[in-house]
Amino acid sequence: MSDAAQPTAAEVRAAAEAVKTALDRHLAAVERRTGEDDPAVYEAFNELAAAAEVYDELLYDRYDEVTPFEIPGADDSLPPYAGPEEPNALSVLIRRDYAVVEPQRLLAQAQRVEAAEFEDGADAEASGTVHGALGLLFGEFEPDEIASRHKEFGLEEGDSTLWVLAADEPAEPGEWLETPFEQPDPQQVVCRFDVSSVFDDDLDDDEEDEDDDEGEPAEDEEDGGAGSQRSDADRVDR
Repeated sequence: MSDAAQPTAAEVRAAAEAVKTALDRHLAAVERRTGEDDPAVYEAFNELAAAAEVYDELLYDRYDEVTPFEIPGADDSLPPYAGPEEPNALSVLIRRDYAVVEPQRLLAQAQRVEAAEFEDGADAEASGTVHGALGLLFGEFEPDEIASRHKEFGLEEGDSTLWVLAADEPAEPGEWLETPFEQPDPQQVVCRFDVSSVFDDDLDDDEEDEDDDEGEPAEDEEDGGAGSQRSDADRVDR
């Protein structure tokens, strides 16, 4: 950044004062909390986060210095739960990603299913394509069974997530079938569970930092299972 574009010392000081004011307002809102889902606390939290982010940026631009605070982004957390306190219905949204790493294994499994269903060869469609084999296998097995046996089908697990959303009433039959994957209301999410290898990367980084602090080289440690995954639950504050 050029000197002309740098913020002034007064601007940095003003941003610091804004953080102090936002901090006082947040504490006051917490002290006056009227319930677990008090919108005033949520609003004060957002104001404090925004003020701290502005201060952090100005401090860095002016003095090449940073704060010890980590401000979560909007995509990193869910807003406070605003659904029914006693839900009469729920929706479970699941996404599981896979990579087709052994197409021949996938095709062989599909051909076995096809042979069992069409013993005389009648109506047997081509299972010699990957998309055809996928359609045949997912039509034969439940998604949970495929998840537990994915290696048998030549698949490799990627990220997965499960969201539980609350509702006042069950949906009418066929109500959402035309658009089943519209963006859900994040304020209706009761809880979510995420599985990703990125969590292992974070754990590995933490372990390496601990090893460095102890003066032991990280490469001397045995592999703790690079392919393992950890499930995290981001529960909505209530």
